[in-house]
Amino acid sequence: MSGSLSPTALARLLGQWHLGAAPAYRELADVVRLLILDGRIPLGTALPSERALSASLAFSRTTVTAAYASLRDQGFLSSGQGTRGRTCLPRTSAHETEAAAGAGLSGAPGLAIPDGVIDLAYASLPASGEVVHRAFAAALTELPVLLPGFGYDALGLPALREAIAGRYTAVGVPTTPEQILVTSGAQHALNIVLRAMAGRQDKVLVEHPTYPNALDAIRAAGYRMVPVALPPAPATGWDMDATEAALIQQRPKLAYMVPDFHNPTGRLMPDAQRRRLVRAAAASDTVVVADETLRELNLDGGTAAPLASFSPAVVSIGSLSKSHWAGLRTGWIRASESLIQRFTAARTSMDLGGPVVDQLAAAHLVRALDEPLPSRLDALRQNRAVLLDLLRTHLPQWKPERPDGGLAVWCRLPAPSSTALTVIAPEFGIRLAAGPRFGVGGVFENHLRVPFTLPPDKLETAVLALRSAQDRLDSSPQLRRTLKDSPAVAIA
Repeated sequence: MSGSLSPTALARLLGQWHLGAAPAYRELADVVRLLILDGRIPLGTALPSERALSASLAFSRTTVTAAYASLRDQGFLSSGQGTRGRTCLPRTSAHETEAAAGAGLSGAPGLAIPDGVIDLAYASLPASGEVVHRAFAAALTELPVLLPGFGYDALGLPALREAIAGRYTAVGVPTTPEQILVTSGAQHALNIVLRAMAGRQDKVLVEHPTYPNALDAIRAAGYRMVPVALPPAPATGWDMDATEAALIQQRPKLAYMVPDFHNPTGRLMPDAQRRRLVRAAAASDTVVVADETLRELNLDGGTAAPLASFSPAVVSIGSLSKSHWAGLRTGWIRASESLIQRFTAARTSMDLGGPVVDQLAAAHLVRALDEPLPSRLDALRQNRAVLLDLLRTHLPQWKPERPDGGLAVWCRLPAPSSTALTVIAPEFGIRLAAGPRFGVGGVFENHLRVPFTLPPDKLETAVLALRSAQDRLDSSPQLRRTLKDSPAVAIA
């Protein structure tokens, strides 16, 4: 539970929410829903009673009652005693579970969707079924040998650490098992690094845009962010002049980077830029944290050496979430032995180790990491082509950036309407992640990330729904202004 929200506090968050673009109850529900999705109203928070909120807003109780009913119908407000419902997120339907499995470092955690709604807020794939099932079957046969032990291993099972170390060594980064810490996914890995490496108010350099859950983790840890913009398409790569200047002037403690099929743009950092990055980081005494969660999803065959091959000081984060299945919840950190010891000490204040069976299965998957990839990459290439063609056909004013790899397309919109699209999207059967989720300070209103993880028929349905939502905004400029200009829409 996250406590309760007073009528005055909620009114302050809502800001000037009612400008007459739609029925008052709908505008109120839309803005509260957006506050929940943006994390500005925590999950489990009890909202004010209908009577108290209506008095605070100077609107009829009927309006508040209808807004709360709409939120309950959409799955964003639980039924509570009396009128004190608590904020929540829609339950996942059985046939959409794979879409809601987004974790690792490229989706929004915990969000789920009701029946009939296509989820474009996640960039995650269903399991590589036979491969994953076979790995767990093998793991169960190996489990009895481990049962006499306690089952706690903060570093991770030796077999899995050896497999991960062998994988790094094979791609040109000599690694021992002592340089590997197994985690419960890549998000867990990032939180461990953040907790271990610095104190509150230290600075972290981030690409701008970048992965939203990383931004959330950095904020929660109390760091100050130093965003460095990526050059806009059709430019490629990173702005290394700006990155070097930020490192020299700001001297951040950490630099969180996604060099291998950047989220959300899908770019691949060239080797020359990798050399410049680690050189500048060393000069500013900054530890580079390389998120390699998407490294295996190479769609165009571009080559780049792992960032750790350019400097032993790089901390690498990886997982099986994107190559195999987010439901595995298996990730890792690769770093120097001294840092791994430091991370392990930090980790024990969060948990005492990961599930043993999952790690046994993960060891099999890592040793045969390439097995499911060719067919998965072929399907992703087809999906990418389908999505880009659909966007050109149905949304010709949008400017999608063709990704080198990864799972999504970063689109530039013809107007700053990303949040407005996100708010009305469920009415058209889709759910989106607004562009400002990928940045600091509410920017990227003119961008939207669209995953191509769905099959072609669902991608077509989704793009047609996007077209309908865009048409509604185009025909109602006042609606766009209402949703965009409300203080409740900004991302802190």
